[in-house]
Amino acid sequence: MLKGLEVKALAKKIIDQKSLKRDYVVPTSLSTLLVLPPLEGEIKKQIVMETTEGTFPLQPLAHDQIGAHTRIPAPYYDRMLAEAPDLLATNVNAWHRINPARRMVRTLKRVPKKEGEKEVADLRAFLSDRYQRIENDAIAEAALPVLYDLPGMRIVSSEVTDKRLYIHFVVDTIQGEVKRGDVVQAGGIIQNSEVGCGAASVSGLLWRLICLNGMKTGDTFRRHHVGRKISEDGEMDWADDTRQADDKVVLLKIRDMVKAVVDETKFRVNLQKMQGLTEGKITGDPSKAVEVLAQAVGTSDTEKGSILRSLVEGGDLSAWGLLNAVTAQSHTARSYDRAVELEAAGGMLLDLPHSEWRKVLEAA
Repeated sequence: MLKGLEVKALAKKIIDQKSLKRDYVVPTSLSTLLVLPPLEGEIKKQIVMETTEGTFPLQPLAHDQIGAHTRIPAPYYDRMLAEAPDLLATNVNAWHRINPARRMVRTLKRVPKKEGEKEVADLRAFLSDRYQRIENDAIAEAALPVLYDLPGMRIVSSEVTDKRLYIHFVVDTIQGEVKRGDVVQAGGIIQNSEVGCGAASVSGLLWRLICLNGMKTGDTFRRHHVGRKISEDGEMDWADDTRQADDKVVLLKIRDMVKAVVDETKFRVNLQKMQGLTEGKITGDPSKAVEVLAQAVGTSDTEKGSILRSLVEGGDLSAWGLLNAVTAQSHTARSYDRAVELEAAGGMLLDLPHSEWRKVLEAA
């Protein structure tokens, strides 16, 4: 798993971002995508959205969400963005006026790099006006005190990306051997997205000590960010009592599920599954086995090559060896988000039916 941030650095990043956030509800009929000249010293043109609440440069995720809202196919949207931004603006603005709607725009101010630098707030998300804002700082405040009350708890990795918050933790007191010397521990992953990239959730984590790989098991608690419709335009009040009441229910469940996710009985069931995978040996061609496996979990060609290399270097030509060859890619993933996706792929393989594993192990 990628190292991510130490807990103090994670807390600082969350706190720093809290003061830089602003949310607005804006009508698309009065919002315009604009293409501006490049900034001094740059080549690419600027693409911003002018709204009733200000003008905001767009982050990549906001482009994806605007494309989804306007139903412009992603490959065409991306091509216009790269090669014909003025055409992109014409398309988006036309669809915003043909199908007017109210959208929540979530913005984040950039930290000035030098004194006197003009303040700029980026548009980081373009969402439904029913989007329930469950903030990273609230998740951390609810979860961390409970975590530190768990005997033997360690936070092994954490991060705040442009898309999500992640906190990986393990409990040293709940562990077992998959095979001699191959110890795994029980733990969990707390996740949240402030920008529409997934629910607030607490998932199980199985942490392998030999290589510090993890596999994400099924969600114990998952709450999508769907809340009350905002009744009026303009800046949204971060201290709104009604929103806080709605959030409190979610945060209390997060707190309770942090404790529930490290259940020893569930861990023992998963340990038996892992032990069973050691008995399934590759009887076909290892490279073909990796090919079939890669299709099942959805890896890139580069990742597929790395999985085969990890399998050969690990010297364990079993289903267990294949699973760990997949989760090993989380150490070198292109992003923290992708590293967690690879952990989830490991959890999916743990529950793969025997018939599907047979197809992998016998591939020739």
